[in-house]
Amino acid sequence: MKHLLSVSALALALGCAGAQAQVSDGVIRIGVMTDMSGLYSDITGPGSVVAARMAVEDSGLAAKGVKVEVLGADHQNKPDVGSNIVRRWIDIDKVDVIVDVPTSSIALAVTQIVKEKNKVFLVSGAAASDLTGKACSPNTVHWTYDTWALANGTGKAIVQTGGKTWFFVTADYAFGHALERDTAAVVEANGGKVLGTVRHPFPGTDFSSFLLQAQASKAQIIAFANAGGDTINSIKQAAEFGVVNEGTSLAGLLVFVNDVHALGLRTAQGLIFTESFYWDRNEASRAFAKRFAPQSKGNMPSMVQAGVYGAVTHYLKAVAALQDDTDGKAIVAKMKETPTDDPLFGKGTIRADGRKIHDMFLLEVKRPAESKGPWDYMKIRATIPAAEAFRPLKDGGCPLVSG
Repeated sequence: MKHLLSVSALALALGCAGAQAQVSDGVIRIGVMTDMSGLYSDITGPGSVVAARMAVEDSGLAAKGVKVEVLGADHQNKPDVGSNIVRRWIDIDKVDVIVDVPTSSIALAVTQIVKEKNKVFLVSGAAASDLTGKACSPNTVHWTYDTWALANGTGKAIVQTGGKTWFFVTADYAFGHALERDTAAVVEANGGKVLGTVRHPFPGTDFSSFLLQAQASKAQIIAFANAGGDTINSIKQAAEFGVVNEGTSLAGLLVFVNDVHALGLRTAQGLIFTESFYWDRNEASRAFAKRFAPQSKGNMPSMVQAGVYGAVTHYLKAVAALQDDTDGKAIVAKMKETPTDDPLFGKGTIRADGRKIHDMFLLEVKRPAESKGPWDYMKIRATIPAAEAFRPLKDGGCPLVSG
């Protein structure tokens, strides 16, 4: 299996006079496994590798003489391909930590391999809340967002403002199923009703029959439990077919700034969705975006790419504190023990189930007239406090949680 990208982030030899971390074979190797060319490539892909490299550069390890390498590979959205890459990385290339991994079916497979090999898995791209539920692992940290947080933010907000009846158009794999399940639970808990659901192939191209079924349901909300190119195509085709009318609205349950960029404000205006990061939220996020964009074809960072930066930053702090990168379980335990603090997600914690806790934000896409320039696409409608943003620890069913 060839790696599509191999980046030597820091190539300084060990040998500084000061204290040095005792790392396996003298190198910390970070493997960013992602979607380099498919429907998730804009929100993850090469940009996730850029973000990992930026975290390494900002870590200060170079000054301590520690060598760090960042590798990147394309899992092609196929669990067998992803699993093979991870096994090769760990067994042959001596990779210490796996990062990103959009596509939940692949992430669920990777979490088992990493546990078996006692390495570290930092999830940013995958969303299934099962990663900190029944499939939780002492070697995995789920950093950026998950299906429960998306459902809790977007689903609750829409139901509470009058969107009572729902129909789901769902990607037919682990992520879509989890997002539909978690959102339906929130809808019903807040007095709404699910009128039906239809599942489309992953990835999908023609959504016409699914949209017609949704329209025929007479639901007030047609909710897309999909992501990336599937979400873009779903919303575009809904607009083309005139699915939205006076009594029907669209809900994108996972929407990224890159999706809004692809759709354009005229098509995307008014969409409400939940994210953990927006590039234009504060001075720190804007400074990060200013550095990131020139390395990513002018694109602003998605929350997944920001999550890669945050997760790698905290991982490297833990390795430096332990002066060891060999024991994955010990590193994750150190990450949980140490409060998180980075410029993009601020102060937070990692729970016993591996769930990273931070604020989430309910965003709304601006009207074209509201936008003041390129990538000025969203406004923050509400901040969901960290204590409320994610599933309660006791409700996840994670075997690591006692009591």
